[in-house]
Amino acid sequence: MTYVAATGVSRRAHGLWIAQGAALLILAILAGVIVGETPLPLSTVAATFANHLWNAGLNVDPIDAGIIWSYRLPRTLVAAACGAGLALSGVVLQALVRNALADPYLLGVSAGAGAGAVAVTILGVGGGLLGISGGAFIGAALAFAVVAMLARAAGGGSAQLVLAGIAGSQLFNALTSFLIAKSANAEQARGLMFWLLGNLSGVRWPDVVLAAPVTAIGFLICLWFARAMDAFSFGVSSAASLGIAVRQVQVMLIGAVTLMTATMVSLVGSIGFVGLVIPHAMRFVVGPRHARLVPASALAGAVFLILADIASRMLIPGQVVPIGVVTALVGAPGFAMILVRNRRGI
Repeated sequence: MTYVAATGVSRRAHGLWIAQGAALLILAILAGVIVGETPLPLSTVAATFANHLWNAGLNVDPIDAGIIWSYRLPRTLVAAACGAGLALSGVVLQALVRNALADPYLLGVSAGAGAGAVAVTILGVGGGLLGISGGAFIGAALAFAVVAMLARAAGGGSAQLVLAGIAGSQLFNALTSFLIAKSANAEQARGLMFWLLGNLSGVRWPDVVLAAPVTAIGFLICLWFARAMDAFSFGVSSAASLGIAVRQVQVMLIGAVTLMTATMVSLVGSIGFVGLVIPHAMRFVVGPRHARLVPASALAGAVFLILADIASRMLIPGQVVPIGVVTALVGAPGFAMILVRNRRGI
């Protein structure tokens, strides 16, 4: 009876956390639409939403309406989808490799996706049949395969996987730089280098239509395999002994990570530390169980990247700072804290 009561309290607390996170996400989206080089009042934002969603016919300045609906809102929604997708990718990788330092950026998946996207953009790889997102997916999958083979050759431990990821990331970043230096003109090179640091300036509604469903699919896959990820946290053999179809689950989860990472990189470039810091922080809030960690990380990642995008627009007046720079400024100290905690065995 005591257990049932405790479970009920725990579920209510979990539901409260989710409700608070959803409310915070809505506030962050509103802030992303309101805040900018030209601040816009909430009444103008509400009137613009009403006009587009319900044909309210309210009087709104066309320029303000265009800024809100065609620029800031899709930018904010893509930031939310990207933050959630990268955070979910970090949750999955950390569970699969049993290492709190695993994330798409450190394991070279983001670098591989960037190289694939650049190869399609500059070299026309695929003969026009392969889009930027498809090239990024192939590059991400190839990078993960290279890192996994290198880690297995080095002994197969989680530490070896992280070190192999760093090596793979450097390899694919170097390949990307070589392709840009060899084949891109000055204007292309400047645009690609800025994009690779993380850039949301060019996203529009078609990008929302791509990013949101991919993140939603990834979220559902992660939630479906939440109990399996709990088992993987104790090792592959433990997961197998509990009846988990290890290979099938690994393929599904790695496929979801590759899809989310490749899609986000193809849209906004490489953004680091989201998949590393957010899941680690959420474990202190909701605990290690993935049924709670998955939605909490998705919400926190979405809010974090929206706030990072707002900061990227406000740090330097009249200039947009690459969002990857902002996440690195926050994530690098977080990375250092994780290293120290792991060193102490906490």
